[in-house]
Amino acid sequence: MRSHSRRTRYRRGLAASAAVLLGAGLVVAGSSPAQAAAGCTVVYRVQSQWTGGFTGDIAITNSGDPVTSWRLEYDFPDANQKVTQGWSGTYAQSARHVTVSNAAWNGNLGTGASVSTGFNGTFTSANPVPTAFTLNGTPCNGAAAAPTVSISSPAANTRFSAPASIPMAATATAASGSTISKVEFYHDGLLLNTDTTAPYAYTWAGVPAQTAAYHLQAIAYDSAGVKSPTADVPVFVDASTTPAVITDATSLTVSPGKTATFKVALSKAPAENTTVTVARSAGATTVSATPASLTFTPANWNTAQTVTVAAATTAAVNSTATITASATGHTAASVTATVLAEGSADARFTQLYNDIKNPANGYFSPEGVPYHSIETLIDEAPDHGHETTSEAFSYWLWLEAEHGQVTGEWTPFNAAWASMEKYIIPSHADQPTNDKYDASKPATYASEHPLPSQYPSQLDPSVSVGTDPLAGELKSAYGTSDIYGMHWLMDVDNTYGFGRCGDGTSRVTYINTFQRGPQESTFETVPQPACDTFKHGGPNGYLDLFTKDSSYAKQWKYTNAPDADSRAVQAAYWALQWATAQGKQSQISAAVANAAKMGDYLRYSFYDKYFKNPGCTSTSCPAGSGKSSSNNLMSWYYAWGGATDTQAGWAWRIGSSTSHFGYQNPMAAYVLSNVSALTPKSPTAKADWQASLNRQLEFYQWLQSSEGGIAGGATNSWEGAYKTPPAGTPTFYGLSYVEAPVYEDPPSNRWFGMQTWSLERLAEYYYTTGDAKAKSVLDKWVTWALDNTEIGASSFAIPSDLAWTGKPATWNPSSPVANTGLHVEVTSKGQDLGVAGSYAKLLTYYAAKSGNARAKTAAKGLLDAIWAYKDPKGVSVTETRADYNRMDDVYDAATGQGIYIPPGWSGKMPNGDVIKPGVSFVDIRSFYKNDPDWPKVQSYLDGGPAPTFNYHRFWAQVDVATGYADFARLFPNG
Repeated sequence: MRSHSRRTRYRRGLAASAAVLLGAGLVVAGSSPAQAAAGCTVVYRVQSQWTGGFTGDIAITNSGDPVTSWRLEYDFPDANQKVTQGWSGTYAQSARHVTVSNAAWNGNLGTGASVSTGFNGTFTSANPVPTAFTLNGTPCNGAAAAPTVSISSPAANTRFSAPASIPMAATATAASGSTISKVEFYHDGLLLNTDTTAPYAYTWAGVPAQTAAYHLQAIAYDSAGVKSPTADVPVFVDASTTPAVITDATSLTVSPGKTATFKVALSKAPAENTTVTVARSAGATTVSATPASLTFTPANWNTAQTVTVAAATTAAVNSTATITASATGHTAASVTATVLAEGSADARFTQLYNDIKNPANGYFSPEGVPYHSIETLIDEAPDHGHETTSEAFSYWLWLEAEHGQVTGEWTPFNAAWASMEKYIIPSHADQPTNDKYDASKPATYASEHPLPSQYPSQLDPSVSVGTDPLAGELKSAYGTSDIYGMHWLMDVDNTYGFGRCGDGTSRVTYINTFQRGPQESTFETVPQPACDTFKHGGPNGYLDLFTKDSSYAKQWKYTNAPDADSRAVQAAYWALQWATAQGKQSQISAAVANAAKMGDYLRYSFYDKYFKNPGCTSTSCPAGSGKSSSNNLMSWYYAWGGATDTQAGWAWRIGSSTSHFGYQNPMAAYVLSNVSALTPKSPTAKADWQASLNRQLEFYQWLQSSEGGIAGGATNSWEGAYKTPPAGTPTFYGLSYVEAPVYEDPPSNRWFGMQTWSLERLAEYYYTTGDAKAKSVLDKWVTWALDNTEIGASSFAIPSDLAWTGKPATWNPSSPVANTGLHVEVTSKGQDLGVAGSYAKLLTYYAAKSGNARAKTAAKGLLDAIWAYKDPKGVSVTETRADYNRMDDVYDAATGQGIYIPPGWSGKMPNGDVIKPGVSFVDIRSFYKNDPDWPKVQSYLDGGPAPTFNYHRFWAQVDVATGYADFARLFPNG
């Protein structure tokens, strides 16, 4: 079958003297009282933290008289906390006392004005947040008026054994005249729970082992909304040494009169035969488990045995029971059984949700970051399974929104948004020189080229570049020069070893891969650190593989994938609708406001790469001014970067000249322009998104083939260099038609998943608004897709690969014509489960609005057939990966395949793998040879059969799970 595995991501961030990005981590919650005495407000945040080190960010607002110089003072709570390096201010430390004086350029601080400064620091066992600050001797934050909170248990540095159950308790005191309204419990900046009544407590269960400390935190709020400083206590969770009973699930669903199963084993070999007792320990008496006991021997201790859970015919739907498996001298294991209607979509959603969230299944890292896949040996958009993408984070938000709709529980949705902010939206410390950005000169031009062998690309300052119309209003709206958008790729386990800015050890760090033209497949990329400090690679790090310049500076860069950010907005909209229906919208108001903010910055994706006007066919074409360079479509990326040196700083920003239909999201455009809670702050944002909505709908119409499938897209920069397109090339508002936009190995319009992803958003928009244009496109598309779909009771075949012929007509908005000369053919079919889930959602929304019985029947049939592929960790299908024969390809000039390294260039990966001409994909990823699945790949490379895998991709599991939830909600009677 052909699966998502062939969907190559091509993310560009090539501009200015630009090239890479600044590291990982981010926010451990800081102190930010809602009310402050006249004088000053200080917000102190730990933006990222690693073993023994951290990055701090301090925002200062002067609410007193204007000053021409400032001096901030505070004390570290722990004697071992030290400042090692500062920026945007001069730092001095004596014992615990820290003094920060203004830099030469930021001493003027008017009434109401703000300034930010930051630093790198070290600590030993604890890194608590300072709570008292003065500005030029004046106390800040109205500390006397703020409530206080302390964590009464556990004590600092308490050690637990995994899987740990950590009871947290806090004591909160309000200032005179106030009362405590709530206490929030966090770990490492991620919200766990909110308690509104004393005694304030929460038990964090199922905590996995990790080497670094977990930081437990508590924040109290009083009746006026004033927020306390953060209480912070480090604890450790060690790998368990106690023998334990283990199960392959922590929860399951069972229907009345039916059974379900889970498996039991031991964690280590016992000295003698051991009996495990299995029994219902709590909950509904109509649920039972058999057999009552299992025997394990020193020989079969790790051979899983099956337990059958049965629900009586009288079992009440939504009732629960706890099944406990215990043995003398062993830690017991428990499984929660939930009774749900047989075969119901909501039961299947709940089961898949539990599978995804079950720590034993491995979808999340110890930090709680979603992996791209459970399996590590996988090469597609990410080139390793334990990388993650902004795509995965956006799908996590979608999953938690549906969970909130089903259960009324919104803490997991807020926690997912907080995790996204912490790990994949760069902090101020990760983009430290944005304040040096000049919107009149966004970037220095460098051509893109068709082939990797044509790189590095020469920077050319003689080519005119337009002005950036967004930077000023975004800074005015949010009080910062920083960008609020996700970077697309992270190395969660630090598999490559870049670490944060070359430190080699930090986990969950930003990386990049694709950089060199549409023919650079995933098998031909050179992984790079996102913060290039020249510690790895060659003398100029990795920069001179991509851009050609007279000299190179240490720098950071990020690339945003607009489809992921828009999916996050989409998920926030549905969360808002469902929480509002439950009377709980206030619980997610902060996340919804941040979704609107994300949409504000997402407008950078509307713009030409170098802010040139639509219809540009030479590098000498006029540069844009104002918003003239906006195409009003969501392009393939936007990117930003700058120098790591804050004293000699510079920064750049670019859009993308190419728009793919698959990245359009009319649902996000609609909510950002029509839903008040999601209206961005910038004064022109609402109108911009309304214009984009109209343009996106026209884009679908323009690209719809005679049969119904949607063709590729359009570009404003032919071959990436503003060349003149061939005669007869159709255009859309000045943009030229491209059959396979952005990447060609394989063609970006081949994979059917692009169709379902994008048209599912259109179907949601149609369901919400009834828009006639959307319906017209969907009517034709659904008929074509269903004509090429086969659905059985336990199997299905949906389109997989597509082939295209012909072209659309040049767009005439006043008189659109049918594309009789543009055709699509389904060349292969398959069982891509994630695409099938997306397809089912599309059909569900379309059927719910249009009343189309065929679409409804097909949606239910697909969802029923997908369940035949259920396994203990989710859903999966066996995939044959014949493309893995490219893992040992070396560059061949005749075919253009293999990793191209310029003659004479040499460098090293962090693990010592040599980068030089003639290397292959696996030569610079030798860690793959230690992967447990590598032998079957090596066998294939040696002439054996193509390897097969059962992958569990995070996005695919969520697309299927949410497909069940949407069908249950929209068709509650089946």
